[in-house]
Amino acid sequence: MRISNHPKKSVSYGVPRRQFLNYMAMVSAIPLSSGYLRGKINFSPKFSSYPFSLGVASGDPEPDGVVIWTRLAPDPLGGGGIDPEPILVKWEVSQDEAFTKIVQQGSVVAGPQLGHSIHVELHGLDPHNWYYFRFHAGVEVSPVGRTRTAPAMDAMPEKMKFAFTSCQHFEVGYFNGYPHMQDEDLDLVIHLGDYIYEYAGLDKRVRKHIGSREIESLDEYRQRYAQYRMDEDLQETHRIFPWLVTWDDHEFDNNYANLVSEEEGISPEAFLVRRMNAYQAYYEFMPLRKRSFPQGPDMKLYRQCKYGRLADFFVLDTRQYRTDQPNGDRQKPMTGKVFDPQATMLGKNQENWLMSGMLKSDATWNVLAQQVMMAALNRGDEKGERYSMDQWPGYEISRRRLLRFFHERKIANPVVLTGDIHLNWVNDLQLDFKNPKSPIVGTEWVGTSMSSAGNGGNFIPEYERAAKQNDFVKWYNSNRGYVSCELTKDNWKTSFRATPYVSRKGAPIETKAVFMIEEGRPGAQLVSKS
Repeated sequence: MRISNHPKKSVSYGVPRRQFLNYMAMVSAIPLSSGYLRGKINFSPKFSSYPFSLGVASGDPEPDGVVIWTRLAPDPLGGGGIDPEPILVKWEVSQDEAFTKIVQQGSVVAGPQLGHSIHVELHGLDPHNWYYFRFHAGVEVSPVGRTRTAPAMDAMPEKMKFAFTSCQHFEVGYFNGYPHMQDEDLDLVIHLGDYIYEYAGLDKRVRKHIGSREIESLDEYRQRYAQYRMDEDLQETHRIFPWLVTWDDHEFDNNYANLVSEEEGISPEAFLVRRMNAYQAYYEFMPLRKRSFPQGPDMKLYRQCKYGRLADFFVLDTRQYRTDQPNGDRQKPMTGKVFDPQATMLGKNQENWLMSGMLKSDATWNVLAQQVMMAALNRGDEKGERYSMDQWPGYEISRRRLLRFFHERKIANPVVLTGDIHLNWVNDLQLDFKNPKSPIVGTEWVGTSMSSAGNGGNFIPEYERAAKQNDFVKWYNSNRGYVSCELTKDNWKTSFRATPYVSRKGAPIETKAVFMIEEGRPGAQLVSKS
């Protein structure tokens, strides 16, 4: 049984005081606009090799701008390969790829405190437009990135197309879905977590993590992200589309819950120091705004992305604020602490923010981009019912409260995007999952993994049984891949893309099933399947 690692009440969250104060001093020294003395900035850096080895990225689109990102790393797997000094980096934004129509340009300092990563928040751009961007450091020029702003707040776009994925374990396979994602005409890519895995490197796998132990230090997390981002297919998908990202557990530690480790005997101090390292590395490598800047072992990641009046995306964090999983974090009957009214998946503040935002929304589609399955999937057999305690059914009062909110407040077209489970599922979300006649209040698309669990398409008795014995399940599939969604004001079409293997590169793409939701009519309707 896991133990709760609740910290002592102090401003240092239980982290050793000296380390916490050093961290906060470092944070306060980071320039958010200007701040470094000019004489201490290296204006003409020289690098041992190409400094933009990790590519470029963009994210968190708004009507007048996005975040553009890069990181200086001539030796990305060896600590970055740059002296611990601030470096001036210039940036440009253009309406064309040749940069003959530059609309904005400026400079920013890349400091050692954030591993020479750069997050530039653009403002003043036109809504719903494609732009190109690049960075300059010394004589070196980055790859050219492509990004798109969101539509105006009051606009109703004719359509929107995005893809989502999750769970990309580097060791067990190649990211074969990304090249096919690049061929789609997407406005946005959404990643639902498990961007990296924290485990030690193992032999006799498709690829191998650097490191002989599970990562814990800031340098180890940085190296792990760099190893993943050097994957050409992942890096290229970041280059050509804006992304919305959120984490699950493996960005830090498997199945953690707020301040509780999966493992026994972990001190609160060690737990929070490691969480501080993991959260900082995540921020450094993702195209996130300053509103998500980590504060010690805390980082506010939940946020809203409005796509005109067509869609509101509510990006959730189901790890940092949840109470401990009831009865352990495995599959158990729905009893006891599952029905604790104080148990929460989102935490009070995030849940209130979500409900308030959805009440104010004037969008046709209200989308929850989150991590773990919301439908109460019974995975049991003749010996009894079993549900995952790590997913929403382990927090049944919290789950029911949200579904009742959808129903009673008449939230327009709630759609839940889910990752985590390495399988595709299509679920109708019902007020009472045990009553087939209970009202359907939303639809859940569960995306499979990009690579985790290895080659897919296999027969899994537990899930085959679950797909048949849960009436709200409309479809299930065990392939790897991603999910492609196309929205209009009248309907939502979802295509489940599958790669038949990840054990080698170059897999073809197959569309295993297509489902649709009609505006104003909750529930998934099958269009086609192979």
